[in-house]
Amino acid sequence: MEHGLLADHYQLFLAVAVLTMAATPFIIALAPRFADRFLKIPLPVKLKTRLWPGPAITIHKKLKQHLIIIGFGLNGRNLARAARMTGIPYMIIEMSPDTVKRERQKGEPIFYGDAIHEEVLRHAGVEDATVVVVAINDLAATREITENVRRLSGKAHVIVRTRFLTEMQALYEIGANEVIPEEFETSVEIFSRVLAKYLIPRDKIDGLVTQLRSDGYEMFRNLATEPTSFSSLGLHLPDIEVSAMRVEEGSSIAGMTLLELELRKKYGVTVLAMRRDSQTFPNPEVEMSFFADDVLYVMGLPEKLTESAKLFSCEGS
Repeated sequence: MEHGLLADHYQLFLAVAVLTMAATPFIIALAPRFADRFLKIPLPVKLKTRLWPGPAITIHKKLKQHLIIIGFGLNGRNLARAARMTGIPYMIIEMSPDTVKRERQKGEPIFYGDAIHEEVLRHAGVEDATVVVVAINDLAATREITENVRRLSGKAHVIVRTRFLTEMQALYEIGANEVIPEEFETSVEIFSRVLAKYLIPRDKIDGLVTQLRSDGYEMFRNLATEPTSFSSLGLHLPDIEVSAMRVEEGSSIAGMTLLELELRKKYGVTVLAMRRDSQTFPNPEVEMSFFADDVLYVMGLPEKLTESAKLFSCEGS
């Protein structure tokens, strides 16, 4: 100012500065829509890729009945590894230029792009894909990608990873075929390992896990609404424990009935339920016989449970 550099245009400069600052939030908000419309213009692919931010999109051979992985984090990497081992053709969309460059050098079929844009999904061959997996952390982007994939392809099986149960319904409504909530998958993993410690056969565990997933984790959903569950009994009866005991082959109680065992009379423990194969019998009848591999859920004082556990072992027979 004191040197007269802006004396003639100061008001104009100030007005332009204020207007551009005020317009910036609106320009940022409209940028994705503008980019989508621009990419729909029938311009040469080479021109589009040069104008696209980041590394240019490399044209891959056209795939059919392939898997599209959106997001190359831990889940995306594991999925790509499994697809490669089983011979399933796949394509990866990733927004990190460094990751794209590094993985492309390793031979991964990966390209840079934001999957919320229809042109990026079309480049990955979404119309011919059999499965599309959305494995990113941004919830808003996840919803938009899911909606765009469903609009572009009615036949693709869309699997979406999300963090919480509360997000599941909205994703189903906009086109997801399967929604995998991380919090329940963690519960499934813990559930599987607990069963394994109780010597439940692997095929039985796999069957239960499959059932849990197929019914939309209904068992875990209902736990929150049950007035009293085994896990909460300790809050109401602090001196009482609930334990699961498996009848081992050759144990003394194999073939005996609940009436013959007299667990409550002799040991002070109560049988709450019994599971045989995939069936659970709550409050079993006293005439019911117990056989090898049956699991009894019993309640009692800790020392009583320890004493009665010897009956279930073949070493205690």
